[in-house]
Amino acid sequence: MAKAKTYFFCSECGYQSSTWLGKCPECGKWNTFSEEVVQAPKTGSSATRAKAGAGVSKPKRIGEVVANETQRIATGCAEFDRVLGGGIVPGSLILLGGEPGIGKSTLLLQTALAIPSRRILYVSGEESEQQIKMRADRLGNGEQGDMYVVSETVTQRIFEHIDTVAPDILVVDSIQTICTENIDSSAGSISQIRECTNEFQRFAKENNVPVLLVGHITKDGTLAGPKVMEHIVDCVLQFEGDRNYGYRLLRSLKNRFGSTAEIGIFEMQGNGLREVANPSEFLLSQRDETLSGCAVAATLEGVRPMFIEVQSLVSSAVYGTPQRNANGFDFRRLSMLLAVLEKRCGFKLGAKDVFLNIAGGIRVSDPAIDLAVACSVLSSNVDIPISPRYCFAAEMGLSGEVRPVSRVEHRIAEADRLGFEKVFVSKYNSRGIDKKRFGIEIVEVSVIEEAFRALFA
Repeated sequence: MAKAKTYFFCSECGYQSSTWLGKCPECGKWNTFSEEVVQAPKTGSSATRAKAGAGVSKPKRIGEVVANETQRIATGCAEFDRVLGGGIVPGSLILLGGEPGIGKSTLLLQTALAIPSRRILYVSGEESEQQIKMRADRLGNGEQGDMYVVSETVTQRIFEHIDTVAPDILVVDSIQTICTENIDSSAGSISQIRECTNEFQRFAKENNVPVLLVGHITKDGTLAGPKVMEHIVDCVLQFEGDRNYGYRLLRSLKNRFGSTAEIGIFEMQGNGLREVANPSEFLLSQRDETLSGCAVAATLEGVRPMFIEVQSLVSSAVYGTPQRNANGFDFRRLSMLLAVLEKRCGFKLGAKDVFLNIAGGIRVSDPAIDLAVACSVLSSNVDIPISPRYCFAAEMGLSGEVRPVSRVEHRIAEADRLGFEKVFVSKYNSRGIDKKRFGIEIVEVSVIEEAFRALFA
């Protein structure tokens, strides 16, 4: 019988040490080592189930390597395929993370049931087969698809089920509940997560079968487990959203087979997730009356244009000390914009409360919404509404200049498609743009005073 040994692992990077260390020599973090009992691998166990290659590999000149175009597996979900870069790559290892209850299991189950002509094995370490069946019935696809479900947490028995079913796609929910008999530590520990991820990676690469893993996140929003797990997988997806709203965003944090600039948008409904082809439909409020303090900004999520509504409220400070609050926008950047407005436009905002909100419950870091934020604050301050058919796409500098932004033509084209009448952009951004291509009026401004006069003169 193999002798059990005790090692210390860094919770940040997975560095292994035989003694406890205050500072990790690999990642430089302090007080991150925890003790775990590790047993040496058993002879003939599934840890060594990865067979040696049929032939001995040898180095090749890069010109001799044949690069064939990979045939991706379409999932039937356009938003999911968009984020992956066109579909699932055979033999890839995909990790999906998100907060508890955000809809990770629903997304993978709904996607798996929609994949046509593929045999899928859904392994759940958190739910029973009956619970998975109940969710599938709620999604309306309980009788569709060639999908097998099993509730199992030990990798050795999971690979036995794989040999029996011979799936085309493997789904594991979640990696923190899976353990291997080769290590004595409990499920969810650093060594267990790392070893189980390595086993699934070997299976995916040797059998050319894609594996989708569900991962938990910590209280600070990062994926639970060692960072080495994120280096092992081919694609890291983040599923996020505000529970007070029914919308979810799927982001790609790492993708070896595509771009990380794409996002997928879903709406959580009673019968599952609905794809949102036009993100602006839920980010722009539908109102009959025109109110002051509202402005529409043209932003980009990756390469996808989206239009969001910026709402501001400016009022006299009642308690002497003015309040500043920003939801969905950087508070420090809001303070900077307020200082620019007071310095360049002459508005005395230092003695007034300013509240800012990005409608839809999302957080935006694109500097192209600066002009919309400034105009919404000015609109609320003078109590003059801005037409909902106007939109803004420009950054503001400390001297009050309106600076150009990237991909302005994409923003203008989307504004034209959605039926906006005017779009306010930087004077230096409109050079080289063929205005005859667009039916929308392009208003060029160079400083914030010009935008104020064009809106409220």
